[in-house]
Amino acid sequence: MSIAPVPPTAPAPAVRLRVPTDEDALIWHRVFDDPEVMEFHGGRSAEFSVYEELTARQRRHDAERGFCLWTITDEDDTVLGFTGAQPWPHTHFGPVGAIEIGWRLGRSAWGRGYATAAARTTLERLRAAGVPDVVAMVDSRNARSIAVAERLGMRLAETFTTPRPGQEARCYRLEL
Repeated sequence: MSIAPVPPTAPAPAVRLRVPTDEDALIWHRVFDDPEVMEFHGGRSAEFSVYEELTARQRRHDAERGFCLWTITDEDDTVLGFTGAQPWPHTHFGPVGAIEIGWRLGRSAWGRGYATAAARTTLERLRAAGVPDVVAMVDSRNARSIAVAERLGMRLAETFTTPRPGQEARCYRLEL
């Protein structure tokens, strides 16, 4: 089923961001267990242990930095995915040393404005935490995420060849 994009005049949907819990590891694993969701993230679902480590790391980031990849819920407290920021995790390519904003939602939440609304809340929190600027690394084929980055006011700064053969990532930047 195709979901129509949100018209520019539509009000932003209500979203809540919270620090991920142990239980969120299982929920993220289930929400992201979809080839379309994972198309630009390795193409297949990650093992449950990956999400256990990821949620634990995000709790540490929140405690140490005041920000992390937060769990996104809707007005009914249904988990939609995550958004937030963390230090760029790679040292061999990309914007080494930068704070990266990111988002990943389950397919049922696509096209409804949740990613943009949640990312805008993330930017507000990052400003409050004193983060001066952010990057978003987006697979060059991922039109949906490119559109979110542009709606946030981010501008293409550079491109990188990733460790995956033939894959190019676009680095969008925004001063806060």
